[in-house]
Amino acid sequence: MTLKISNLTVNHGAICAINQVSLEVPAGKLAAIIGSNGAGKTTLLRALSGLNHPTSGEISWMGNNVVGVKPEMLVRAGISHVSEGKSVVPELSVRDNLELGAIWRRNKKESQESIDRVISIFPRLGERIEQRSDTLSGGERQMLAIGRAIMSKPELLLLDEPSLGLAPLVVEQIFQTIRELANSMNLTVLLVEQNAMGALKIADIGIVLNLGKVVAANNAQALIDDPAVRAAYLGY
Repeated sequence: MTLKISNLTVNHGAICAINQVSLEVPAGKLAAIIGSNGAGKTTLLRALSGLNHPTSGEISWMGNNVVGVKPEMLVRAGISHVSEGKSVVPELSVRDNLELGAIWRRNKKESQESIDRVISIFPRLGERIEQRSDTLSGGERQMLAIGRAIMSKPELLLLDEPSLGLAPLVVEQIFQTIRELANSMNLTVLLVEQNAMGALKIADIGIVLNLGKVVAANNAQALIDDPAVRAAYLGY
């Protein structure tokens, strides 16, 4: 179930946000996508989850080209997308938010089992299960957003800036949980991050985007060790 992207281009009006991108992420691997603001990282994730329609190119998941497939059908096909800061409904309780993640599954027993699994991963959510989501801390909201994505039993998890605005200790916890999820659930994960070093440290694969193009793709540790990548993207 390799994710394969071939010659993908996404235009926003006159702006070419993604330009002829080709890459592969093998099943069960965690790929960190790094790059400066405006590199096209978020646009790439939105194209993968059906929220942005590509201008040209192919996205192959489970051997099928999924370009043009509606986002809700992609969720059913095992693709879950956690958008930057937009994946929690503030007026709803923690429980209600989690149940939204499994809304297309009609089996209540299965839904409760998924909630139990999420709580085992994020015990804090169990402590807050009946609270409104807008009473949670930033870190707790991020846990809830990831937990809601897990409710749909994904095989491909797309995470957009999960560390944004969080305290360093919380970021470390979130990153470690993402790594553990990839291992325990055999998830394929695409992690978009401004925290490039933190993302590469937990990743199997590193992909560098610049102005909509892939400028480097390699084993994550190899990118960390690359002087040019360190100078341009890691700050040392």
